[in-house]
Amino acid sequence: MSTLKIAVVIGSVRPNRFADHPANWILAKANDRPEIEAELLDVREYPMPLFNEVASPAWAPSQSEVAQRWQKKVAEFDAYIVIAAEYNRAPTGALKNALDYAYNEWNKKPVAFVGYGSVGGARAIEQLRTISVELQMAPIRTAVHIPWPTYVAVAQEGKSLDDFDFAVQGAKDLLDQLVWWAKALKTAREAG
Repeated sequence: MSTLKIAVVIGSVRPNRFADHPANWILAKANDRPEIEAELLDVREYPMPLFNEVASPAWAPSQSEVAQRWQKKVAEFDAYIVIAAEYNRAPTGALKNALDYAYNEWNKKPVAFVGYGSVGGARAIEQLRTISVELQMAPIRTAVHIPWPTYVAVAQEGKSLDDFDFAVQGAKDLLDQLVWWAKALKTAREAG
């Protein structure tokens, strides 16, 4: 089977975001695997307006040129790892907006999550799993949850996520499952 193209989607657009730490960490882990070709896909580089299209992109082409560029890029990948910040018990508005601006491009592809926040982004990830199902994606079971003490250790004390066994093991399990689902669904998509 050919190499799997996996996007690490950064879902926060804040200038001082923590998301770059877990994004670059999981990107390196993914690219250490010979069956994966991973790259960053930063929502900040696609400044889409709040969703205001005449219909869902499932039913009508987007009018926004930025959204069209986003859709074209999203379509390139076989699977996704979403870096999910938790704001007020939910994913960021920017991430939700970016998910809404594509539809067919997400279909029949697996998605995994690396979350951070007071409970490791668990509440945001739970909502993202439901959204993913509506987008006809296959959310995998294992996620990496970065709790607040680990966040502080990485952001302020110079630690790496590799210093935490739960994160290292979680990343391995996440990638193992994502690769399995990506291969299975890519085979199915190619078979029609």
